[in-house]
Amino acid sequence: MRAYERLLKYAVYPTKSAEGVETNPSTPEQFALAHALADELRSLGAAGVECSEHCYVYAHLPATPGCESAPAIGFIAHMDTSPDFSGEGVKPRIIPDYDGGDVCLGSGRTLSAADFPHLPSLAGRTLITTSGDTLLGADDKAGIAEIMTLVELLAERPHGTVAVCFTPDEEVGNGVLGFEAERFMAQAAFTLDGGREGEVSWENFNASGAEVNFRGFNVHPSSGKDTMINAALAACEFAAMLPADETPRQSSGREGFYHLTGMSGNCESARLGYILRDFDMSGLERREKALLAAAASLNEKYGEGTVEVKLRLSYRNMAEKLLPEYRWLIDLAMDATREAGLEPYAVATRGGTDGAMLSWRGLPCPNLGTGGWAYHGPYEHITVEGMDKCVEILLGIVERMRLRGDAAQ
Repeated sequence: MRAYERLLKYAVYPTKSAEGVETNPSTPEQFALAHALADELRSLGAAGVECSEHCYVYAHLPATPGCESAPAIGFIAHMDTSPDFSGEGVKPRIIPDYDGGDVCLGSGRTLSAADFPHLPSLAGRTLITTSGDTLLGADDKAGIAEIMTLVELLAERPHGTVAVCFTPDEEVGNGVLGFEAERFMAQAAFTLDGGREGEVSWENFNASGAEVNFRGFNVHPSSGKDTMINAALAACEFAAMLPADETPRQSSGREGFYHLTGMSGNCESARLGYILRDFDMSGLERREKALLAAAASLNEKYGEGTVEVKLRLSYRNMAEKLLPEYRWLIDLAMDATREAGLEPYAVATRGGTDGAMLSWRGLPCPNLGTGGWAYHGPYEHITVEGMDKCVEILLGIVERMRLRGDAAQ
């Protein structure tokens, strides 16, 4: 079975994760896909297959005879889809011999080259899109499909030990919360959770979240002179104190940002939610200090306790753990990409991955592309040929690990 056929099968499972939920996984629906994947791994001859109580699927392929000296390598992808858009009733559309032009998806939405300039470059491929009213779920079911196809193809090839793990809740930042390293049969791995085929990433944002709470002093507006503190207005004042040109709309490449994710409130109380991102830890700390300085200024103006900032570190840049010690792992992926006929696309990920957090926990884990674009919404799309290339790259990585074992003997 080809990778895209598996994606079509997995896409119909509703696996949206949920923000702010204490349980792991955050939604019970993720177990349905997890159990189906575990059954499929067993049918493909994988060993040690288990679905943990926290919805992590583990398996491995033991080294074939004569390849026992090859270092083990692992591959990881996540089962959940983003809570940003509906994942219920997904109906993928398949467009053979795509012409590179606009595609009417449905629900009044059009996938257009004006919005996605890379579309003409996909002409001649088989394009897979949404029906316009859901996301597709290729983030990250494409990664799962490519790993599963790798497992099937390795049945006929010599290889060292290959470990597999499918995780829940990556989209809400808890993808490694219940990860058990002792169940994972490798000391180095790749996450498949990136963009276009050939993408190789070994650095990502440092990330913090902030909750900013405002306490007002609510009196009748007729007697509010020098007395009323309007919490909602204080929140607006706070937001205006941050750099207006350092938001996601004004940033790209290696530029960080402040991102206001939510706001609520009235005269009595108000709340702002922020995420802060920067590739350099010093830059992230500068952004955190900017929030604290704005709060201190307003507290001086309106009285102590008017503004409270709660900061939490979300994840760190994996480059700090991968370089230089694990540069060989990155080079291995780039060599496999070239052998597959693609020029590696090195990208600094403007986000985070399970691999970033796993790298900080001691499992070096760069990230690879899965062949898709426009994740987390109704414009999500991927190509059959791109997915096939991703599988080819994975086969090349496994082969290079086998050859490292031969060279060590």
